[in-house]
Amino acid sequence: MGILSKISQWRAKVFVWVGLPILVGIGVLTARDLVPAWQARSGGGTAGVFTAVQEDCSGRDCSWHGDFVSEDGTRRASVILYDAPEGLGEGDTTAARDTGARKGVFSEAGGSTWLLVTGLTLAGGVAAGVWVTIVLRTVRRRREASQDRVAAGAVRDERVVLPAYGPDGAGRDRS
Repeated sequence: MGILSKISQWRAKVFVWVGLPILVGIGVLTARDLVPAWQARSGGGTAGVFTAVQEDCSGRDCSWHGDFVSEDGTRRASVILYDAPEGLGEGDTTAARDTGARKGVFSEAGGSTWLLVTGLTLAGGVAAGVWVTIVLRTVRRRREASQDRVAAGAVRDERVVLPAYGPDGAGRDRS
């Protein structure tokens, strides 16, 4: 077995035992916002106004944090505006919808957040199915291999059976 084969096996094991569970976790986390994202895409939820307070550019993209006030006066402070329109600045307002997403509201202008959330949720579901299948097959193969070795006599049952009392009679019920 060459070094490249060993590296390939190592990568596969890392993907199965680390990568797939991480994808499952991402899928679980995004699944909570799946319905709100689709509601926003179809115009559902509560309409209102988002006021931009602070732009956060700590990651690859920038996102706006601010306050949302619905048409009925309900207020949500320190929320993220998903799918923020271009040119939004500090103190600006824009129409938004609150559909119950955990951390934010969605811009009325629309965007692709619903697609991202859907893709990540589906990827997590597929990863869960693949991972469970691999785990079950691994357990089944190991169990079958163990039974085959015992049946072939390659492994003897060497359990030690201890007497209920010692050789000198200690431990016997003397009543």
